[in-house]
Amino acid sequence: MSDALILGIDGGGSKVLVALADKRGRILRRSRGHGVNPMDNPNWLHELEEHLLPFRDEGNLAAVAAALPAYGEVERLSALQRDAIERLFPNVHRRVLNDVDGAHLGAFAGEPGILILSGTGSMAWVRNSKGQSARTGGWGDLIGDEGSSHWIGQRALNLVSQSLDGRAPATALAKALFDHLRIDLSNPMNGLGDWASSLANPRADIAAISTLVDQVALGGDKGAVGLIEQAADELAKHHATIVGHCDPGADWTYAGGTFSSRLLLEALERRIGRPPALPKLPPIGGALLAAAQLLDWPLDDGWFGQIVATAEGGDCASQ
Repeated sequence: MSDALILGIDGGGSKVLVALADKRGRILRRSRGHGVNPMDNPNWLHELEEHLLPFRDEGNLAAVAAALPAYGEVERLSALQRDAIERLFPNVHRRVLNDVDGAHLGAFAGEPGILILSGTGSMAWVRNSKGQSARTGGWGDLIGDEGSSHWIGQRALNLVSQSLDGRAPATALAKALFDHLRIDLSNPMNGLGDWASSLANPRADIAAISTLVDQVALGGDKGAVGLIEQAADELAKHHATIVGHCDPGADWTYAGGTFSSRLLLEALERRIGRPPALPKLPPIGGALLAAAQLLDWPLDDGWFGQIVATAEGGDCASQ
């Protein structure tokens, strides 16, 4: 069926991306929304449904793959995720998988390798030449997620409060943070306490501070640079822990918004000792690949190239 279409869903703690693609790999339509992590967002189902409903009645839709946060980690929540996809798309081929598994599929185009993910949360995922998978990390912000954007943001808040108290050396992060949040630095506890107590989505809002940390670190601030280096230490632990599950000399790569920081990526590369392989597809491409596999589509470099060209940030093809 040459006119069959597939739907890929890439969910995360900060955003969800939905993309409709054809057999040539062209993304025809897409939608973007807020995070859909059921671990911390009570409105995750509403947010997911809002962005999936416009695709529900697509006549040629043949397969759906949903790469969702926390899937396979907490069975109660995984069941709710499976039920949502089944209810919305009852008459097509379906697959639900963990969002990091989907990112791995995309990064290595289904081949073996090690993926280090750092977004709102953090995790490492490996697939070996036998197709066997393993993971480490991904415990959530209350327990783990070391080296993630949330982890960096939380520690930036710690550092700023300590520097204002005199418990830590002065850091340019303090003024940068208060300017960014439009808080009066003359009354820091009142201002920052009011901001923290009013957050609608605390996990995502705290994770967003990591971008500010990177900007200040680029200016040479020791405190901010130290936070980036500490995050690289934690992510390197992920790699060191999981590398034994893969084949000797396996490539590693990365995914997640925290790696928009050049400083972080370079620091992690120094710790691992060799450069990363470039991801072949973005995470939404991994979800689309999983959907295409459900239909046994023959995929080649042209298909992968079309996905990349029309993925997030590119122009959608016209139908």
